[in-house]
Amino acid sequence: MYTFSGKLKTFSIILMALGIVGIVYGFLTTPKSIEEVEAILSEQHHGGHATHEATAHDAHAAAATHDAHATTATHEAHATATTNDSTAHAVTETEAHAEVATTTAHAAKVEAHDAHAEHTKHLEHVLHQLQNKPWAAVYIGCIFFMLISLGIFTFNQIQYAASAGWSPVLFRVMEGLSAYLLPGSILFFLLLLASVTHMNHLFIWMDESVVANDTIIQGKTGFLNIPFFLIRAVLFLAGWNIFRMLSRKNSLALDETGDLTFYKKNFKLAAGYLVFFIITESIMSWDWIMSIDTHWYSTLFGWYVFASFFVTGITIIALSTLYLKNNGYLEFVNTSHIHDLAKFMFGLSIFWTYLWFSQFMLMWYSNIPEEVTYFILRIEEYNLPFFGMLALNFLLPILLLINTDFKRLSWIIVMAGICIIAGHYLDFFNMIMPGTVGASWFIGAAEIGSVLFFGGLFIFVGFSALAKAPLLAKNNPMIEESKHFHY
Repeated sequence: MYTFSGKLKTFSIILMALGIVGIVYGFLTTPKSIEEVEAILSEQHHGGHATHEATAHDAHAAAATHDAHATTATHEAHATATTNDSTAHAVTETEAHAEVATTTAHAAKVEAHDAHAEHTKHLEHVLHQLQNKPWAAVYIGCIFFMLISLGIFTFNQIQYAASAGWSPVLFRVMEGLSAYLLPGSILFFLLLLASVTHMNHLFIWMDESVVANDTIIQGKTGFLNIPFFLIRAVLFLAGWNIFRMLSRKNSLALDETGDLTFYKKNFKLAAGYLVFFIITESIMSWDWIMSIDTHWYSTLFGWYVFASFFVTGITIIALSTLYLKNNGYLEFVNTSHIHDLAKFMFGLSIFWTYLWFSQFMLMWYSNIPEEVTYFILRIEEYNLPFFGMLALNFLLPILLLINTDFKRLSWIIVMAGICIIAGHYLDFFNMIMPGTVGASWFIGAAEIGSVLFFGGLFIFVGFSALAKAPLLAKNNPMIEESKHFHY
């Protein structure tokens, strides 16, 4: 029986406390007015704003000069007309010149006014982006860890549906870590409610003023509307959690009674869940991630998101298994089990890269504006996280895990696991942050705090659940094969 160690529990609580501090600091330091944004941009651009003001001042000065010139010309024309009627032709020319000067002055005023209005509009846009930033950071951390727990549970259900013989000794690890799905779902739904009630502006299609002037979004309102959005969210989150609770209940009942009926129930439950999952996961990806960039779409986006959180979930299973094994638990887990988990890490990293490249290459080659804009923003404004994620999610896992013997070495798996977790967090960062904050991004207190808080909560909930049942599942018909699994 596993006991949740005091050190690990304290560590998880410290992570959560530091995370809350970082998140709160991120919200408190968010600019509240365009004047604060103006000061920030001035510091960033080293006098760029001062140059803009000088330009506007010059425009006003030019307008004033034109006004003076027009007034003088008008008076001169009037005086000349009164003194000598014979110069009527000259007067006409002078009046025409005055009219042109007046028109030019007016145009200069309009231009200066438009420049000021455009500058103000830009400042307001940046203000909204910066105010979105801590919300986006919390949203990324929340959905990332919730989907990790969903990936862990899905992997567990795949083992049941396939009647796998190698993995039953790991079932309790999967069941325990997937316990985070319930609190993670509750927190995530609260974030969705915050978006629906306009506490933030993560989803532009929820803004009626934007939709009113956007024909593309108007064409999607049959699907992207708040009531239907919330109904789908409740259905998905409730469905996943109900399947998990039933599976866990049957697993514990099999331990207590030895009645194989509970095993058969879990087999059927897993088959039903996988059908439910593959449909809901795709729609979830459209709703909660792709709709942030409302104009953009990808037909394989559901698979792409799935590959990202699924490989991360299996990585968490591998790292947790190594932790428990090194602390004297999981006596029947051997290097062959670790090797199989590492093979999934390796294979799914390649699968994710295949999906990433397929999506990128096909859109870049076709060069359709509403598609390539998605990648142009990320390549130009998110260059480091965009290409850094490729190194962490593909190059390093391949190099570390391509050798068969390396898949049995704990320290290699830990290194590859850290790369995969960090890389796929950046993947979610790249999917969500550009559509919510544009170019106004940086890794700050809110981003670090959200990772610490949700990571600490994941550890606390997952390992608390592990301590509530024996780590070895009993009476599973495949358990003996799993105990003696070697190759």
